[in-house]
Amino acid sequence: MSTQGPKGGNRRGRGGGSGGRGGDTRGRGRGSGKAINRATGRSNTGANKGFSKARGEGQNRQPSYQQRRRSHTAGLGGDRVEGRQAVRELLLAGIRPVREVNIVAGQNQAGGLAQVVELAAELRVPIKELARTKFESLAVTESPQGVIAFAAPLVEHDLEELLRPTDSGPAFLLVLDGVTDPGNVGAALRTAECAGVTGAVLGRHRAAHITPAAAKAAAGAIEHVPMALVPGIPNALARLKELGVWTVGLDVVAPTTIYDVSVASEAVALVVGSEGRGLSRLARQRCDLVVTIPVSGHLSSLNAAAAVAIGCFEIARHR
Repeated sequence: MSTQGPKGGNRRGRGGGSGGRGGDTRGRGRGSGKAINRATGRSNTGANKGFSKARGEGQNRQPSYQQRRRSHTAGLGGDRVEGRQAVRELLLAGIRPVREVNIVAGQNQAGGLAQVVELAAELRVPIKELARTKFESLAVTESPQGVIAFAAPLVEHDLEELLRPTDSGPAFLLVLDGVTDPGNVGAALRTAECAGVTGAVLGRHRAAHITPAAAKAAAGAIEHVPMALVPGIPNALARLKELGVWTVGLDVVAPTTIYDVSVASEAVALVVGSEGRGLSRLARQRCDLVVTIPVSGHLSSLNAAAAVAIGCFEIARHR
């Protein structure tokens, strides 16, 4: 089960920087790649201390495409963020240090891009204006929307950390069992954050992590949903049971439906399988409940991210 990434504009409308600001960078250093420190006089935040210093010569060399691809296979990832909404949320959240923001020289700096430029200036994050050809050679996603940010990687959390009490009540986790499409991972995290999920669990092996494509599809959700990267999903489900969490697996064939889940108001983890096979055999066996989403059409299953959307909001309805 999976989904295509939901589309849409800014959900919160925060950081409403005026479209007029940020326009003063056009024409300066056009295509030169020169860093522009647009400090506004406000004090630097702790998250960005030390990142406005000039970097060494070796660090300024841009990695090759293959090196960039390999750099996102280890760990949780998230150090490269592309797309206006995703970069804007990265800066707004202020959770992790941002090293620099790259934009296309000469583009119209209005709307979301203007907010990105303004936020970067307020946080004293260096802004680089690059010629379009150089920018496109740097981009990894198909549509970076004229902005790429480099930041510290996302912090990996332990399962126990994801269960810490919050103002929203008992833990509500999303577990992705072998989802390999980064777009589905990002879309699932975006939906999960909107539904009030308090944490996500991803497998360390044979699964997509937070690549640039996933970060873009998540549209900033990766800044607000703490994530654990575990060696194996079945063992993680067993551990969640020990910690008092109900595990609810979504599958094509199941004795009951997602609409009949009676434990939704308690500490619960929704487990969603990969795009092709669904839940793995061991993960299915480890779930306390296995439920299905009833369908009426000719197709027998949903895209993984679509299944996440229905499952998460149905659980949220009971909470």
